[in-house]
This record gives sequence, structure tokens and C-alpha cells, in this order.
Amino acid sequence: MRILLIASAFNSLTQRVHVELRERGHTLGVELALGDEAVRAGVERFRPDLILAPMLTRAVPEDVWQRYPVLIVHPGPKGDRGPSSLDWAIHLGAAEWGVTVLQAVAEMDAGPVWASVPFAVRAGGKSEVYRNEVADAAVEAVLLAVERFAGGWYGPEPLDYSQWDVTGQLRPYHAQEFRRIDWAADDTATVLRKLRAADSQPGVLDTLLGREYFLHGGCAEDELRGRPGELIATRDGAVCRATADGAVWIPQLRPRREAGGPPTFKLPAARVLGPALVLAGVPEVPVTPERAAGRQTWSEIRYREAGEVGYLEFGFPGGAMSTAQCRRLLAAYRAAVARPTSVLVLGPSRDFFSNGIHLNVIEAAGDPAAESWANINAMDDLVEAILTSTDKYVVAALAGNAAAGGLMLSLAADEVWCRASAVLNPHYRLMGLYGSEYWTYTLPRRVGAEQAERLTAAALPVGPREALALGLVDRVGGGDSTAFRGWVQEQADLLAGSGELAARLVAKKQRRADDEAVKPLAAYRAEELARMRHNFLDPGESYHQLRRAFVHKSCPPETPAHLRG
Repeated sequence: MRILLIASAFNSLTQRVHVELRERGHTLGVELALGDEAVRAGVERFRPDLILAPMLTRAVPEDVWQRYPVLIVHPGPKGDRGPSSLDWAIHLGAAEWGVTVLQAVAEMDAGPVWASVPFAVRAGGKSEVYRNEVADAAVEAVLLAVERFAGGWYGPEPLDYSQWDVTGQLRPYHAQEFRRIDWAADDTATVLRKLRAADSQPGVLDTLLGREYFLHGGCAEDELRGRPGELIATRDGAVCRATADGAVWIPQLRPRREAGGPPTFKLPAARVLGPALVLAGVPEVPVTPERAAGRQTWSEIRYREAGEVGYLEFGFPGGAMSTAQCRRLLAAYRAAVARPTSVLVLGPSRDFFSNGIHLNVIEAAGDPAAESWANINAMDDLVEAILTSTDKYVVAALAGNAAAGGLMLSLAADEVWCRASAVLNPHYRLMGLYGSEYWTYTLPRRVGAEQAERLTAAALPVGPREALALGLVDRVGGGDSTAFRGWVQEQADLLAGSGELAARLVAKKQRRADDEAVKPLAAYRAEELARMRHNFLDPGESYHQLRRAFVHKSCPPETPAHLRG
């Protein structure tokens, strides 16, 4: 079928749906919902058999859904209605939620139901749950709805609140009045629910050191204590704040926009508060990756061992890696490869692997070009360390999505193991960058020069099945994030105990020496960085404009041509 995706953004869920439907042979187009006229024009241009809206924050024009079947993906169980479904699920501590695919009608979220899939709500932030449990359930529901529609035999169920399985209700917008934290009275569990229900957007409005900020993200702390509401520590950019019965870490802040002032955006919390933290006497309280692995506390990097396998786990908010984060991860990597293990597994236990350089931190820098240069070099240093670790077998385990330099980071490993629901974006073009991270070495050696050129030019997401067929990844594991983590551990144990491992390490060392003789790694880096320097410094380049648009969430003037199909 010809299926047109209408979405407010080509976000992770829209990309996942695009990948899944494309792999099943459907002809796909995408139209960003930039206004009613743009949507109408996109529909007329594509002439779809079916319109699907995986993520939409505005209504589809009435004349469109009256002429074409339009299915809306709603992140709530049957009967749930309103713009803040997942916010309420996390705020209320729901154990189970769902995703419903319903037909567009005049009343929002009230159309007949084509499919509905429940899911267990894992503890975590809204965006993390959205990219994992919601996305998995949404894909299952979308595929079922599309199959039913294509078959022509299924009649969608009218929304009927008298039915036993219609458990949702109409809920209001989750405004700040519902999110407000009472630091003197709210316990840690309550504070975490409020923070996590707003972690991506809009954040929780609060006051810190005399100024209003939106708080983004939350992690429990098991040792530090203080007077409720007091800032008691910082660590690697996050701040720790005491609750009525404990403390929580807040990774990011966004200053409240002043009247007539410029738009604001999320940054590491300690960076935003800056000198005020020093004046308030808030101490930096570090934790090692090894100690963090056995605690409930904030740490972007953790390290643990199980037999002959070391696990270097990292998780950066939004998958972005600043200069400082790259350097911390490099130090942890060097410590990990010095350990007496034979296999080293890289990657978070859940969610993003990496999306490359930190565009928000770059945007906030006094000299964005200089910070871009520092950031890309820090990424390159990390990738180089992985590529030149010849006495350790390194596996990159992608439990979640990876893009741009973050995906190229994974390709530095000896093997890439990928969760079946991850979305991969092996390109830089949409940010106006040539790219670095030694991609001109690692990508062609995996997929060949022709496919490398196609992938980087097409700028479309790649699913794990296609990635496996191309050689972009080596193994694909199914199930949810917990099941994938267990599978990775089983496979890593088998690898470490294999009689072939010693031979693999010998072959790895020889191949690195052979490749170096043909063309040194330093030459790849120099060539890539020469192009990147041009991207960063030439006033005619699009990178800075595209970065600002990304950071400030500016809408593009029209749907990019490569998405329209």
C-alpha cells in the first residue's frame, strides 16, 4: 500500500514506524504537519491509500480525514483522551498503560478503534518510556491496524465506555499546577514521578538559588541527605536536591524565558547555575564508575565485571555527548581495557546508545565553532582508543537508537550487537556536517564503499534487519530492553569462553596492522577534520543555522524532499 505518515516531527517513533512499514514492502511518504495547507498539499502530492499519524500534536484537517482513512496513534489505553496521556501515566504511577490506534473524527481521540496494545510501565522518564515500551506497543498496534485495514474485513470498534476493556478517560492538559513539587512534604518517590513525567518537555517549573527554572529528568540518591529543597551536591553536570525523606539528582535545567528574551533550552544543570553553586557552597561529590555500578545514584558511566567480561555502561541525557562527557568516557574506557578481562561490552543497559556531539552545549558556548571543534576531537579521541585496543575484544551493544557520530562510535568496536527495535541513522547530512569519528574507515569496511555512500546520502533511518543484511551490525537480539540485556550477557559469556577468542584477537591485531600500513588512522582523521573545520568555520556553511534550528525546536519551512517518498 501507499502509506503517508503525517507527523509533527520525524521523531524516534515516526522513524521506527517508517522502518517497520518499509521493511514490509509498503511505499512510504512523510509529510510534516507544518500547517493545514501543507498537509493538504502533501496528501494530494502522495495520493495515499492510507494516512497514518504516529506522532501528531495538532488535528488533521477535516477535509483530509473525510476523503482519506486517517489512523491516529495515541499513547494511551482504549478510551484515554487528551494531550498528556503518558505524563499522567507516569505521574499517577500506573503499572499498565497502552497504545491505541484510532480513526480520525471530528472529536479528538474519540474515533473508532483499529487496534490497542497494553504495556507494563517501567520506572523511568517519559522520553525513555516513550522510546521503549510505548514504541514497542505502538509498532505492534500499527502493524495490526494496517493488516486489518489492508484485509478489508475488519470493522473498527466504536468507542464505548460501557465496554469492560475501555479503561481510559478524558484527562486535562498536564499543566504546571499538577507538576508542582512541595519539597518540604513530597517524598522521593513522589518527586521522581513528577520529574520523570516532564523530563523531556515541558519540565517542572521550580525556583533554584533565587531564579526560576524548568527541571528536566530525575534520579534517586541512596546516600546523600540534607534539608528538604536544599541543593546538597553536584556531579558531572547534575545537581542533587534533598527531598522530605532522601534526595534526587536533576541532570538538566532550562531557565524560564523572560518576557521579550531569547528562547531557552536544556543544558547540564550545574552549567546553568554556574557561579551561584560556588557561592552557595555546593560541593562536587564524585563517584567512580565501579562504585556507581553497585549504587542507586546519578552516574552517566558505570563499570562492572562478570567473569571474563567487563561492561562499560554509559547513558547520556538525549544521547548527546559533550566534550567533557567524551573525555570522562575515554578515561573510563582506558581503565576498563586495563582490567584482566578478555571481552569488553560498551553501551547503556537501556535507551540511546549515542547521538554524537552535544549540540545544546555547543549552542550555549561563547564560541560555538571552537566548541564544535573541541567536541568532535574528543569524540575522535574516544573512537581512536577503541580502534587501537588490540588486546581486548570489544562489543558495542545497542539497546536503543544510535545516530550520526554516535552510531559511528559503535562501529569502532569489533562487533555491533543491536536490539531488534532500535533505529539507526548512519548519516550527518541533515546537520550540514561531513562527519568524523573515523567513519570513512569504519563504515566502508563494514558495508562497502557503494552502500556507505548511499546510507550517508539518503539520510533515512535503517532498521536492525536491514542493518544486519548490510553488515552494519553483526547480531540482532529481540525482546524488551531487559531481555536484550540478558541476551547480551549470554552471548558475551559464550564469546569469552570460546576457544576461538584468542585467534580472533590475533586476527584483529594483524588486520589493524595491515590497515594501518595501507592508510594510517591519522590520515582518515586529518581528512575528515579538514572537511569538518570547513563546516564549522565557513560562514556559507549551513551547520550553524541547522544547529540553532535543532536546539530551539524551530520548524523547517517545509517537509524535506528526502522524506516525501
